[in-house]
Amino acid sequence: MLFRVVSTDLAEVFLEEVTPAQGGSYQCSYQNPGWVLGVWSHPSDALELLVTDELPRPSLVALPGPVVAPGDNVSLRCTGRLRDMRFALYRVGEAVPLQYHNSERPWADFPLPRASAPGTYSCYYHTPNAPYVLSQRSEPLVISWDGSGSWDYTLGNLIRLGLAGLVLVSLTTLLVLDWRSRPRRLDLDTCCVRRLLRRREAAGSVGWPGPSSGPTALPSC
Repeated sequence: MLFRVVSTDLAEVFLEEVTPAQGGSYQCSYQNPGWVLGVWSHPSDALELLVTDELPRPSLVALPGPVVAPGDNVSLRCTGRLRDMRFALYRVGEAVPLQYHNSERPWADFPLPRASAPGTYSCYYHTPNAPYVLSQRSEPLVISWDGSGSWDYTLGNLIRLGLAGLVLVSLTTLLVLDWRSRPRRLDLDTCCVRRLLRRREAAGSVGWPGPSSGPTALPSC
């Protein structure tokens, strides 16, 4: 426990030549000289002190790769050299880790939401319990959009629409050809009577054949 007597509302406590044994959880309280002896304020929120540069630097890779198409799944694997560690994934530019993961293996996988995959990431790992010993951060890893996924999706829709239009035009053409190929048939009796009248007119007789005329063959329609 460390004490500082100050005349302001701010006190600074320095830890010199920090060792792994000094890693852990810290809190502070304050006391007013006018208060009853032994009365202190409520303790502050805990501050976790992690000692760095004691564990080997991890590596960070993307699975299946750092270039992804929209909608694809991507997972980042942070690999250290020790088992039973606690791993943390950072997006560069943000102070708070995106994800934590306790792993019995010397690596941890961090699945990324599809909408938030692009960006620059790094990771580190540390001992799961105090005194905390922290590794350096990994080299930054850039995840970017491929862009081909959106183009492939649009191109696929255009191809499907084109095929559907081609099928519709083909069906319409077949229906028109079928309709035009059908004969326009007149009534059989009407056709035969008209042809018989034309033959009679050509022979000089307009009336119907009498009994002495003999049988008259009807023309074939």
